[in-house]
Amino acid sequence: METRFKGKKITSMLGILPETIGYFDDEVNNYSFPAKQTMRLKKVMGYNQHRLAKETSTVSDFAVYGLKHMLESGWIQKDEIGAVVTVTLCPDHFVPHISNIVQAECGLNTDIICMDIAQGCCGFILGLMQSFMLLEHMENKKIVLINGDVLSHKISKRDRNDYPLIGDATTITVVENDLEAGSIYYEMHNDGSRGGALKIPAGAFRMPSTAETAEMVDQGDGNFRSLDNMHMDGSGVFNFVQTEIPPMLEHAFKVAGEDIESFDWFLFHQPNKFMLQKLAEKANIPEEKLPMNLVENFGNPSGASIPLTAIYNIKEEMLTKKLHCCLSAFGSGLAWGVMFMDIGPLEHCELIESNL
Repeated sequence: METRFKGKKITSMLGILPETIGYFDDEVNNYSFPAKQTMRLKKVMGYNQHRLAKETSTVSDFAVYGLKHMLESGWIQKDEIGAVVTVTLCPDHFVPHISNIVQAECGLNTDIICMDIAQGCCGFILGLMQSFMLLEHMENKKIVLINGDVLSHKISKRDRNDYPLIGDATTITVVENDLEAGSIYYEMHNDGSRGGALKIPAGAFRMPSTAETAEMVDQGDGNFRSLDNMHMDGSGVFNFVQTEIPPMLEHAFKVAGEDIESFDWFLFHQPNKFMLQKLAEKANIPEEKLPMNLVENFGNPSGASIPLTAIYNIKEEMLTKKLHCCLSAFGSGLAWGVMFMDIGPLEHCELIESNL
């Protein structure tokens, strides 16, 4: 899919982090590998620390906390909100949806659209696409886009392949119409035949969770996890990223009439530092324009990674300048996409912690 949007902009961005920090050095003894061997991953993969939600915390907890902060701080008014779009892999319940919970807990009007979308790594650019389409019918209303996951709840602490990588976070992005905003290029791809590379086998209707699916089993490589746990085929995803993303970017540059020099920043999904370094090398993207420090500071927060990367690295610039940005995400689905758009100057941009 290729398309363009006109007259749309991001007004504000908020990142909400759980206050609990897990440190890689403290977790090396979780795994059935020599600590010295495990520590080698720290530099190569960019592991250091990650944010972990409490076992009782959900995405709606962080979303409500964040939106109330925005409302109380005057970032947005309740009657300005025309829709709440939530993109997550971690619903509080099968029903009701997180967007409906947020609408109720924040006391929003009932004449708004509430929509939940199941997507992980590409959640931000997919959420922006949906928000832009809704804005075509919203006139002067604004969209509240929530990206959040608490995937640490679904990762085995004894799985060295997955646990050091994951991080919990939620972001809220306000999107609105602006006739003066520049053109936005958007491209999206999906290949479900490779979807097993990122999977939680049990827990839904195909394979309900049972005592048997919760049993921790050595996977034959020293990593222990159950069918209730999420697993990423690291080599499969690495090959997918290196194979699919560079040609997609090359095609998008050509179609949109852009080149690498056109962009101030490349804000990409953050799988790990090693994968991004290899991608930058293959796509000829200057590393100084591609932040790669999210995993070492917060872990990989799934669909919240692009906005969190922007807030953490270029907050001051986004508040004061118009930045031409290339957004790209790739992962669960398998899905991959790219968006070219201007961001800034924003009205508000902040990173906060929640003790939930």
